[in-house]
Amino acid sequence: MEQKYELLAPAGNFPMLVAAINAGANAIYFGLKEFSMRAAAKNFTIKDLDKIEKICKPKNVQRYLTLNTIIYNEEIKKLEKVIKKVKDKVDAIICWDLAVIQLCKKYDIPFFISTQASVSNIETAKFYKKLGAKRIILARELNLKQIKKISKIIDVECFIHGAMCVAVSGRCFTSQFLFNKSANRGECLHPCRRTYTVTDEEGNQLKVNNNRIFSAKDLCTLPFIEKMKKAGVTSFKIEGRNRDSRYVDVVVRVYKKALEKKLSKQEIKQGIQELKKVYNRKFSSGFYLKMPTSDDFTNTENSEATEKKHFVGKVVHYFTKIKVATIKLVSQLKVGDEIIIIGKTTGIEKAVIKNIEIKNNAVQKAKKGDEIGIQLPKVRKNDEVYVIKKIKN
Repeated sequence: MEQKYELLAPAGNFPMLVAAINAGANAIYFGLKEFSMRAAAKNFTIKDLDKIEKICKPKNVQRYLTLNTIIYNEEIKKLEKVIKKVKDKVDAIICWDLAVIQLCKKYDIPFFISTQASVSNIETAKFYKKLGAKRIILARELNLKQIKKISKIIDVECFIHGAMCVAVSGRCFTSQFLFNKSANRGECLHPCRRTYTVTDEEGNQLKVNNNRIFSAKDLCTLPFIEKMKKAGVTSFKIEGRNRDSRYVDVVVRVYKKALEKKLSKQEIKQGIQELKKVYNRKFSSGFYLKMPTSDDFTNTENSEATEKKHFVGKVVHYFTKIKVATIKLVSQLKVGDEIIIIGKTTGIEKAVIKNIEIKNNAVQKAKKGDEIGIQLPKVRKNDEVYVIKKIKN
């Protein structure tokens, strides 16, 4: 029987969720407004869970809720209310605080151990399995040999792409010390991504070669995804609840192909070029193949993406029979432009503009304020339209 791998995608909002499913994700993970490690993400409310179910169930997509922050005494009652309400509305809860684990057991909800627990050895894996965990998201500091041994004890989930934290499994205190915003409460302000100058006690400053001394490159495992399969990984997780739906669409599609078959060297090369189109801080293999070095820190201020999306307008109306959308422009658009349309329920549609009409007259380009008609796959009113622009890095 052929091994079935799970591709797990982030969902910070509905457009991301729909994009992930349309691109081929087998599962999505998301947070609520409460107890999420990504408090800055839009996240969902408990009322949204029924809508999420309606989107996911028909396509057999698993729903994992993250409740993986530190929990304080005064929050236990609120936590229990949340867990009672989500029962039967999610397939598992990702957690590591024992208060959450106890409540998952009390209400018979499957739970996975978060990477925040830093599980790094067989004995800890056995402990959590005995406690009732169905899966462990392993510490990000493990290599493939270490992962292979633990994968024989329990199902393991590992990150395959996206941002990496300079701290051990993301348990960082820098944001708390500097800004009183705790990373372990989902409030990280990412001071690690800033530039720094080394200054001694007398005020002398040292110019360092790369002054982003805490900013790690993004993880990219595509070149060695086959080794991860052999290491016994069953769930392949994409990081990025704070990124956008286009990022999710591109990354899911690339890794979906890699999990379905063994890629050729040329296909891997093409895949990496696709991944470079969306947000990234350059790529690293993390800890999987070797210990990181200074080469695994980025010198990028924001993103190394080779493409960016520029908002040009919203869909005003869609004529289903003739497959034409009218769009109110806030920026210039011309024939030949590559566009994407992002909707809350439709996910992402891509198109190259072959013709533009203004009041039934064909034009080559349109300007801000124009209301245009173009042929498009099915979209909906208020869907956002973006033009894709190449970036020279």
